[in-house]
Amino acid sequence: MKIRTRNQQGEFVGRVDVRDDVFGAPTNPSLIHQVVVGQLSNSRQGTVSTKTISRVSGGGRKPRPQKGTGAARAGSIRSPQWRGGGVVFGPQPRSYRHRTPKRMRRLSLVAALSDKVREDNLVVLEELELESPKTGDMRRVLEALDVGTPALLVADGASQSVFRAARNIPKLKMSPAALLNTLDLVNHRKVVMTVEAIRKAEDIWGGIGRI
Repeated sequence: MKIRTRNQQGEFVGRVDVRDDVFGAPTNPSLIHQVVVGQLSNSRQGTVSTKTISRVSGGGRKPRPQKGTGAARAGSIRSPQWRGGGVVFGPQPRSYRHRTPKRMRRLSLVAALSDKVREDNLVVLEELELESPKTGDMRRVLEALDVGTPALLVADGASQSVFRAARNIPKLKMSPAALLNTLDLVNHRKVVMTVEAIRKAEDIWGGIGRI
């Protein structure tokens, strides 16, 4: 299949041949959802911790007599119902690791990329170069391409001026083609890729059969 390419002024200047198995794969919402859930789970640290009554300091003495005061029986000031007491069934350190097979990750990525093409949310640039690393210049390029934020910039082959100019733009994430993932594609409405990034993605993600 072919995808139209643009220049930095936003003009359509030609077409580029792309692989159907990377940019024309069938959609698979359930697979994309499963991979995104796994990626979000793996990003959790799982270090939150609370203290039970046995771990809270203090409470070694009975706070008041068992009878005669008219108040409820109390054996420790560190009981859960007391302020400063232990926590009942609170969170403890644990692993949220979610294993997703490599084949599923790859298939969900090409499905998400293909969805961007079908929704006309993939912008392909013939090249991306800036004379100086100025954020204003990069903003003007994005405005010419009608790319708002949040957006994902995959600018393989671009100069360091491009990356230095783009890093200060809020909600614009930069990623090389080799580190593309399903979560980033889902979280960003527009994806801007250079032709070199397209070729890199085809080399990495091409040749994947159906699941």
